[in-house]
Amino acid sequence: MTARDQAIEQLLTGLDPEQREAVTAPPGPVCILAGAGTGKTRAVTHRIAWRVLRGDMRGQHVTAVTFTARAAGEMRDRLRGLGVAGVNARTFHSAALRQLRYFGTRRFGGQLPELVDSTLKFTAIAAARAGLQTSRAKNFDLTTEIEWAASSLIGPDDYVSAIAALGRDAPAAPEDVAKVYAAYIEAKRRAGVMDFADVLAYTADLITDHAATADQIRSQYRFFVVDEYQDVTPLQQRLLDAWVGDRDDITVVGDASQTIYSFTGASSRNLLDFTRRYRNASLVRLVRDYRSTPQVVGLANQIIGESKGREAKMRLELIGQRPDGPAVTAEVFADEAEEADMIARRCAKFIADGLSPSEIAVLYRTNAQSQAYEEALASYGVPTVITGAARFFDRPEVRQAVVALRSAAKTEIGAMPLSEAVPAALEAVGWRPDAAPSGGAQREAYEAVAAIAALSEQFLEHHRANPDEEGPDPDLEAFCAELSRRAAEQHAPAVEGVTLASLHAAKGLEWDAVFLVGLADGTLPTTFARTETALEEERRLLYVGITRARERLQLSYGLARNAGGRERRLCRFLAPLGLGGFPRPTDPGAAAPKPRERRKAKVLDCSGCGKPLTDARDRKLGHCDDCPATMDEGLFERLREWRVSVAKQDGKPAFTVFTDVTLIAIAERCPGSDSELASLHGIGKSKLDKYGPAVLHLVNGGEVTEAIEMCNSES
Repeated sequence: MTARDQAIEQLLTGLDPEQREAVTAPPGPVCILAGAGTGKTRAVTHRIAWRVLRGDMRGQHVTAVTFTARAAGEMRDRLRGLGVAGVNARTFHSAALRQLRYFGTRRFGGQLPELVDSTLKFTAIAAARAGLQTSRAKNFDLTTEIEWAASSLIGPDDYVSAIAALGRDAPAAPEDVAKVYAAYIEAKRRAGVMDFADVLAYTADLITDHAATADQIRSQYRFFVVDEYQDVTPLQQRLLDAWVGDRDDITVVGDASQTIYSFTGASSRNLLDFTRRYRNASLVRLVRDYRSTPQVVGLANQIIGESKGREAKMRLELIGQRPDGPAVTAEVFADEAEEADMIARRCAKFIADGLSPSEIAVLYRTNAQSQAYEEALASYGVPTVITGAARFFDRPEVRQAVVALRSAAKTEIGAMPLSEAVPAALEAVGWRPDAAPSGGAQREAYEAVAAIAALSEQFLEHHRANPDEEGPDPDLEAFCAELSRRAAEQHAPAVEGVTLASLHAAKGLEWDAVFLVGLADGTLPTTFARTETALEEERRLLYVGITRARERLQLSYGLARNAGGRERRLCRFLAPLGLGGFPRPTDPGAAAPKPRERRKAKVLDCSGCGKPLTDARDRKLGHCDDCPATMDEGLFERLREWRVSVAKQDGKPAFTVFTDVTLIAIAERCPGSDSELASLHGIGKSKLDKYGPAVLHLVNGGEVTEAIEMCNSES
């Protein structure tokens, strides 16, 4: 067996039969229907590697299109691990912009229009010129509508008839929207700018209208892979058609049951019709779910099993491959405030029991729901990460940290070992590994910088694990270069914190524990979903949310939006299932039963003055600010020193051992037994077993080094 044959055989080792079929399908059109958690990224990266190792082409001849920069970065990293370099793995917009910047002078006579991130101001200008009275909110809606029309290949002249044929609601009178749309295009032209839709359209025009450009691009890129094909817009499909030309060496991967972006113009039609367009296409179905427990998979199958419409004809019934896990739980709370508080409390309990915050997510239908959870989690000292907010490398604290690292690389710090240089350099922006704030925006910023520090450790470990490929230990300058690469590719590191995300933003992500909240009819499905097509997309959105969970899944909603408010019904997709804890109406007109009687929060009084404690931090410490307990400062400092060392040897942030509030409580109460220690907030059974003996040793005057050794012996 030749070395190449051995490499190919090793590549196929560990694939299940369906994945192997997808990887080894003959050159030409291939459609992979991949259910949630079935290893689609593994399948497509191995297919690319299989084609390259066989000698069909070089990596530089492959274009792999994804929908997020994060997914593109992950694909490149996996391909490098498989020994394949040079693959053009990018988003549609990134790949198009790269080509437009190279070939664009042929279309624009030497200077490309400036790309603008936000087009809201041009919509405002266009609305004024069209004589339409608007507000910022109205301009936002008009911008979204114009983006949808452009992505759907609908111009201003066709807009009115197109939305009438589709039965689509417009954000204003259709004739007025068409006028604003036309004025918007003119406003961009006058300003010499282009938007993201223009990038795709201009690139497609270049290839279609210029034979020399088409020949050059098509000779460079010969094999195409498209991920999340169910979410391709007509404009993206037009560009893809221009890239491919009259060839057919294309592999698409998608899942009709995860079609959730129709508001952007996305359509699963291209996926559904792929085997009609390419009569010789290979069709492979991946149904073995390696992500979620059978309990989660079972609920997902129940939800999507009732779907209707064209997408339902290609739905997949997942087969769970993991061992049994905990049952899916369902709960009704009195109102949304109680729901947020109880979910935050459970997140804190999970963390106290040893689950990393980054493995927990709270998912909701609309971004407006996030604030209540941000505040509730902050009150329990739980760090959060809001998905869909500013891109990681664009965050102010991240930019400052990167500048500090680059500056330090030119000083004596740059000569230090990387493990010491990064923390030393980050002190310039006020970051220290043992000084995490208790919660809120400051905690989120702290964890973003902490993610950079953690990335430096991973970078160092990778080099040490691959000495032949990577050479000696990297220095600070090499790490800065790695950060530049990641920033260019928008390949962000993982940030420690409970993820708060809309169901749309959660697509493509997964966590050990997921809370699906706000599952009241009118919120999910939203009241704006009036047609069967729209309702089916809401069903698929719930399906996507369910399939994000690996092990633990809790579903919940508040019976009323506010205390004493009008009662709401359970999400119509869940109501017929009879999940324990949820009401099950006997008919469509039946009123939802009352939730179980609301538990009254235990009244805690200040240990000093006796006043009831209402502030979350005060309740955790057992006293109010006016009656501070006497804290053993020496014990607190020893506890902090011990926590930093234990966290470092465990390879995780210090707050995941104990938060500052918990350390303060220990230093104030000086517990003398396991039961007294367990009564403190933030100390569950897992942490009591793991850290209890060491903490009690410190309380009794023991040395920090001895306490650290006690944790070593425990592990």
